[in-house]
Amino acid sequence: MIDRISKFFYSISSGLITLTALGIFIAFTATVLPQQAQKAEVYSADAGSPDSSFFYSKADLYRMAEAYGEAGRDAYIRARFSFDVIWPLVYLFFLVTSLSWVLLRAVPDGSKWRLLNLFPVLGWLFDWLENISASVVMANYPNQTPVVDSLAPIFTSVKWFFVNGSFVILVIGLVAALWRWIGRRESKV
Repeated sequence: MIDRISKFFYSISSGLITLTALGIFIAFTATVLPQQAQKAEVYSADAGSPDSSFFYSKADLYRMAEAYGEAGRDAYIRARFSFDVIWPLVYLFFLVTSLSWVLLRAVPDGSKWRLLNLFPVLGWLFDWLENISASVVMANYPNQTPVVDSLAPIFTSVKWFFVNGSFVILVIGLVAALWRWIGRRESKV
């Protein structure tokens, strides 16, 4: 099943689709993300946000919930199930198509390294788990939400590992694809 999903991503990652994904990613990053950041600043009261933190504890999560106030917690939850539904799909589309396009050129056919195009899918999955768990804590505040409050920070750290790792793989893949391309050109001379 994993191989089939990976191969599907390769099959849809033409140059045009990959450039379209890049365009959407750039447009979203330049327009929607700054607006969302401004809205988050209003309700977060400079307390930070679970989504943009790399590491935080469950105590930090409760401090954020307290600082947001009731209206801020409601705004946070609404953002997780509106903006934060679309944004992960945007970066997933960009990363999956870009990685597939690059790895197709960087990694020999049949190599298990080609499965790295699935890396962003794990980031997307943990982003969802983070959003759900942090929203449950915010919705239940001031009551404690055992287990979920401990899982939210883990989901966030794992999300960042896979999302940032996808960008690292993309850069390494670009270098490897360029290296292979130069090698092929030199062997033809």
